[in-house]
Amino acid sequence: MNNVAQDKGRITTRVPLGVLEKLQEAANLTGATVNQFVVQSALEKAEEVIDREKVIFLSSRDAAMLLTMLDNPTQPNKMLLSAFERFKQKVAHGHISTTVRPAT
Repeated sequence: MNNVAQDKGRITTRVPLGVLEKLQEAANLTGATVNQFVVQSALEKAEEVIDREKVIFLSSRDAAMLLTMLDNPTQPNKMLLSAFERFKQKVAHGHISTTVRPAT
């Protein structure tokens, strides 16, 4: 077994007695301590929020339109071609970096 110590943070909060009693009841029903229940519940909610903000949901109609556009792309117009040329010049002169940085 690997006994690597994990760094831990601390969260403390004061809540009305009624809230604590409700949390205690829910924790008892799941066989957890209040602290375990609160941490697990908060983590589940955090993951839900993160997923909701990072994932784009499309209707069937929008998904079909997107797939059609990907299968049959339109040709770039003059303005887009001009913008792309300006971009290439800025990259060539070092004004813009195309290096991808890892997400934080």
